[in-house]
Amino acid sequence: MIEFGLIGFPLNNTFSKDFFTERFKMLGLSNYTYSNLPLPNVQDFELMLKQSDKFSGFNVTIPYKQSIIPYLNELSDEAKACNAVNCIKASYNQAHQSYYLKGHNTDVYGFEQSFVPLLTNLQKKSNALVLGSGGAAQAVIYTLKKMGISHTIASRAAQESDSLPYSAITEAIIKDHLIIVNCTPLGMFPDITSKADIPYHFISKQHLCYDLVYLPEETAFIKACKNREATTKNGLEMLQLQAQKSLEIWLSK
Repeated sequence: MIEFGLIGFPLNNTFSKDFFTERFKMLGLSNYTYSNLPLPNVQDFELMLKQSDKFSGFNVTIPYKQSIIPYLNELSDEAKACNAVNCIKASYNQAHQSYYLKGHNTDVYGFEQSFVPLLTNLQKKSNALVLGSGGAAQAVIYTLKKMGISHTIASRAAQESDSLPYSAITEAIIKDHLIIVNCTPLGMFPDITSKADIPYHFISKQHLCYDLVYLPEETAFIKACKNREATTKNGLEMLQLQAQKSLEIWLSK
């Protein structure tokens, strides 16, 4: 068997397992398997690799998109630029009894393809407010930079010099940032009532509000922004697109 899996902790959803199991079946890859691989500590990754020489690829999710990097041999250009990895291609060398691991960032592709078609000309000329500063946020920031859209990072307890705490977000900041992207896990099932503590009452119908969370379909963040007549989108299409790109990487020569 050729093994693939999702690395993260905890793993509360089955999207990846169901998605790739179905794709392998459609492609007639009966010897390919995909499993959820919850790792309480990122250091457990090395131990897991020693237990099987059949791995050919991994997806990486919260909270290891950045901390997994020291365990890899190589990074793609986008993974290097983002300093975050959500896809790993693994090649086992029988002679050396070791893996060669290359990290990729397919979140960039998924976000860009699902986000860009939504933008109005006014939003393209505005700024983006990025909620959260973890691995998922890095793919969003990379995409915004590619498009020449300035961004501000905000988080619950901002520690970096270039980020704001939620409490510092004012009416002026909201009005000056017509794009708001939630890159935190807030609102993800089962904690469906939580959302970033920002002044939603200043959001308008000129805003585009994108939530990387996809479960539930309508998060507390999406609901609050919809109430202000903003254009909204959840992260399901991004998730599907990045997964398809991961599959292309794994099956490439």
